[in-house]
Amino acid sequence: MGASQGRQRVQSAGVTWVMATAVLDFLLFYAAAYGINVFLYFATNLALVALQSRHPERRIQQGRRGETRMWREIRQSLLSLTVTAGCIAAGVFASVKGLTFVEPLPLTWWSAALMLLVSMIAFDAWFYWGHRLMHTPWLYRFHAKHHRSVAPTVWSTYSDDLVDAFVMQSYYLWAVFILPIPVEILILHRLLDHFNGTIGHSGFEFYASRLSRMPSPMVCVTFHDQHHSRFRYNYANFFSFWDRVGGTLHPEYDAEVRRFETTGRARNGGKSSES
Repeated sequence: MGASQGRQRVQSAGVTWVMATAVLDFLLFYAAAYGINVFLYFATNLALVALQSRHPERRIQQGRRGETRMWREIRQSLLSLTVTAGCIAAGVFASVKGLTFVEPLPLTWWSAALMLLVSMIAFDAWFYWGHRLMHTPWLYRFHAKHHRSVAPTVWSTYSDDLVDAFVMQSYYLWAVFILPIPVEILILHRLLDHFNGTIGHSGFEFYASRLSRMPSPMVCVTFHDQHHSRFRYNYANFFSFWDRVGGTLHPEYDAEVRRFETTGRARNGGKSSES
């Protein structure tokens, strides 16, 4: 009896040690993810603000100044990034520790290109439908904080409620469980998503071209800016495909992009200052 109890204690201590080690490992992944996300948030934003200050004519909503919300958005972003970092850290941790349902493909040039494309397409579908879900009467209260930025700026990119942040960013948590995506490509996808999201919220159009309007599925800054200013359009992230198919593309999006191509300016997007 005593020997049996002793073995149980040893086994229990072993399980506790394994669990404590796993938790500590995850916390290291999490700290790294949060630190990198915060660094990129400030570094990218400061670089874009410096560029934008030289080209005021490129501001999409000439009559609004979303910068008045900057400090509130920074505080909320630092909070919501705790959720974003948790999602990417959990996905990376699960992949590295072999906890997923599928094995990631060996990292080669072809697998990297293939899985990055697959991941971006999958994420765009997730983002579109998740975003539309957050606009329903039942869930909009969790998304309303983000839409207080009628004229978005780089500082508003992650200005989300925690529930909103989880719905939109949990892709990085579950994708590795069902897609054979190498962890390096998941991280690369997240980096591209960061830059795409930050530029998309910048409120300044430098990227309008034939590649960002019909028949191309790509988008430019005007795409997401119209979502903030017009509210019920342009829900997707990387591509316009789902909005075109779902009938939620803003009817003037292609024309607005063409206008920027030819004049370098948009129509006056509003005359009141955002508080």
